[in-house]
Amino acid sequence: MSRKLVIDAVALIAYVVVSLPSLTGVAPHEWLGLAVFLVLAVHLAQHLGQVASSARRAGSPGPARAARAGRTVLACLLAVALAVVMVSGLMVSGAVLPALGLYAEGYYFWNPLHAVSAKVLLALLLVHVFINARAAWGLWRQGRKTPRG
Repeated sequence: MSRKLVIDAVALIAYVVVSLPSLTGVAPHEWLGLAVFLVLAVHLAQHLGQVASSARRAGSPGPARAARAGRTVLACLLAVALAVVMVSGLMVSGAVLPALGLYAEGYYFWNPLHAVSAKVLLALLLVHVFINARAAWGLWRQGRKTPRG
């Protein structure tokens, strides 16, 4: 199985777990959120070349032009949504910031922003998983056929 596919699967599973603070509790949600951010950062770094290539070719003629442009826009929206979720989550933190000796003002701004951006991130992630499911399935099948020596 490809290393990228393993990272992708870990990122998805970790995101699902951390997106349910009622499952983990608020403090673990916050600390796990930081860990998931690191896993997603690795995921983004692994696919950055692919996104950049797609962005460069998005304007070139061809039948897949709209698909390339759409994937590029989706990747950018995912990155922005993830950044907003992380920043707003840190700003309303009741565990991470106090552990660092910090406090943030503006809870009534940051908390609704965190809730909305988390829902937007989830929606974008579902689209991302859906449009990449076929490729992931192909990689998984290819990895299972490869003999291990």
